[in-house]
Amino acid sequence: MDDTVFALSSGQGRAGIAVIRISGPHAADALTALSGTDLPSPRKAVVRRLTDPRTDEQLDQALVLWLPGPGTVTGDDMAELHVHGSTAVVAGVLDVLGTLAGHRMAEPGEFTRRAFANGRMDLTQVEGLADLIDAETAGQRRLALAQAEGGLTARCADWKAQLVKALALIEAEIDFSDEELPEGLSDQAVSMISRVHGEMTQILASASAGEVMRDGVQVAILGAPNVGKSSLMNRLARREAAIVSDISGTTRDIIEVRLDLGGIPVVLADTAGLRDTDDPIEREGIARAKSKAATADIALWVCDLSNAEDPVWPEGLETTRRLVIGNKADIAGEGEGQPCDLRLSATTGEGLDALEAWLADAARDLAGGSGAAAVVGRARQASALRDAADALQRGLDEAAQETDGEAALVSEEMRMALRALGRLVGTVDVEDVLDVIFRDFCIGK
Repeated sequence: MDDTVFALSSGQGRAGIAVIRISGPHAADALTALSGTDLPSPRKAVVRRLTDPRTDEQLDQALVLWLPGPGTVTGDDMAELHVHGSTAVVAGVLDVLGTLAGHRMAEPGEFTRRAFANGRMDLTQVEGLADLIDAETAGQRRLALAQAEGGLTARCADWKAQLVKALALIEAEIDFSDEELPEGLSDQAVSMISRVHGEMTQILASASAGEVMRDGVQVAILGAPNVGKSSLMNRLARREAAIVSDISGTTRDIIEVRLDLGGIPVVLADTAGLRDTDDPIEREGIARAKSKAATADIALWVCDLSNAEDPVWPEGLETTRRLVIGNKADIAGEGEGQPCDLRLSATTGEGLDALEAWLADAARDLAGGSGAAAVVGRARQASALRDAADALQRGLDEAAQETDGEAALVSEEMRMALRALGRLVGTVDVEDVLDVIFRDFCIGK
């Protein structure tokens, strides 16, 4: 990483202030070239006149900071330019930086990747930062902050220390079996392993809730044509997200909107009306609706209270959580229509508060509460942690056998568990996932 990289780290477009970051061995040269003066005191914000060194034309009056490494976010020398956020100012400064020797525009995620390479962040913190940037709800923010600030990192460090100590005790019994060793070394090791395994198992139990919090609770709106599915979604979204028409089969593809229900992200999907049809396009829409129903966390089945023959739930459509909604309560008489869990009117809004309350409770249950207690937020993290826990369980099973050679087998399982923890935090065998993680970052992070 000999290049010095730079990028706009604040948002694109017109703003009061724009922050341009510079990181690398020539960051000091960039700052002195732009300001025409000596470096300011480290970590002290000062006002400087920024000029183009080629023409001496003034670019801006800016607040600048000099941040010498390794105590920076990337671990390299860094400079920050807090300039006025006009397109012309930002473009002018970036243009000058691009002409300096050894400087180039940063790639997406390159600042964070340098922080990872220099040991300033581990892989779980990198993923937490990415999720924090993308957070749309309070629950997602809490989960992402916990990871970005090293919540899972600290757990892994504690587990590693305990497992290394347990492994040392086991290895001592293997290597010095002819020596007089204190009694109960293997019992101490098994106790440590059991304790770590219990903590891992407890965290894995909340892994699905963490993934739901990160990706959103998936809710499918299902029903026959013209029962008011699209009207209901527009009501919940509070905007005209889906086309509403009296013509049957209007919705042929899945239309999704994202909601924030009490800090829990919810992805609401309007689907094609389920019926028998000869139209090949509508048949494809119906197939997609059934597929969505099969993978959704929650299914809302909408029926028409004004139509006594409207099906309450189609045979063969299985979902984990479902709610049968009777729509068009404004035109149906009291007690009319098929039995349902909730009566409402997508036209008038009657019963909508009750539906939103039910959805919020169900979403909160699926996401494990507010998200503050969740530790694991990604499938990759859960997979590595599960591998470690499985290795520990195998080690405990071997230790319980009390047979010749069991200590060597337990020792090998401990090494497997430690390697899995290494993959979790990014210290071993992670090259194949790094590009995937960092390419999703925005430029300037």
